[in-house]
Amino acid sequence: MDINNNNVINVNTKSIKKIVIIVIIVAVVAVLGLSSFTVVKAGHSGVIVNLGKVSDTVLEEGLHFKIPFVSEIVQVDNRVMKTEVESNAASKDLQTISSKVSINYRVNRSSSADIYKNVGSDFTNVIVNPAIQECVKSVAAKYTAEQLITNRAAVSTEMEDAISQKINPYGLSIEVFNIVNFDFSEEFNKAIEAKQTAQQEALKAEQDLARIKVEAEQTIEKAKAEAEAFKLKNDQLTEKIIMMEFVDKWDGKMPSVASGSSAMFDISSYIGDIEKAAEKTD
Repeated sequence: MDINNNNVINVNTKSIKKIVIIVIIVAVVAVLGLSSFTVVKAGHSGVIVNLGKVSDTVLEEGLHFKIPFVSEIVQVDNRVMKTEVESNAASKDLQTISSKVSINYRVNRSSSADIYKNVGSDFTNVIVNPAIQECVKSVAAKYTAEQLITNRAAVSTEMEDAISQKINPYGLSIEVFNIVNFDFSEEFNKAIEAKQTAQQEALKAEQDLARIKVEAEQTIEKAKAEAEAFKLKNDQLTEKIIMMEFVDKWDGKMPSVASGSSAMFDISSYIGDIEKAAEKTD
């Protein structure tokens, strides 16, 4: 009985060992199998790191094979990212300016390995934000505070170009650039308001002067017209008075004084009017 029991125990022990070995082998195979593949997420690129060394090869989105326990795949986000930076700057006329700038940017897929190798994954704080701070200050210093307001579009373009020159060499590109706001000191805002008020008052005075000038010219022209009309009426009245006096003194005979073949006093133009006046007198 003891011999049989020992045989059974030995058989069971061997079976258990075989099962354990099989389980271990299956687990190792499973681990190796799972470690041999990786999935690069949508909108990302995979940077291969072999035992700490960054490879120049960049993996596209999807399923990829890798060497287990040797290769590590670091995923770099190539989607559009956003950052906002607030900064203080001084204008050309030494006005203090508080600005807020927003940019949408992305990591170029072909530069994913280089930027991970040279900068790391925190490129926003290492590269982008400091570039924005520097470029905002340098561009703002070229313009007066008033020009920063009136030439905002040109200032925005210049800032975007300056930031692009800073970050493009690292494989970063700007998609959208916006100056969210420019804030100035209270004293400057009051000065601008006073200037605008003065300009509006000057414009109103200029318009009033032009209106007064036009009205004066109209008055002068009206006076001239009235004077000419009065003179014409006065001339006509004088002619009628002379004619009436002539009719009153006329004896009905035509003047006989003449010089050569022409009469010294030609009243032919008045004959019709004289006859009509004579008829009325009769």
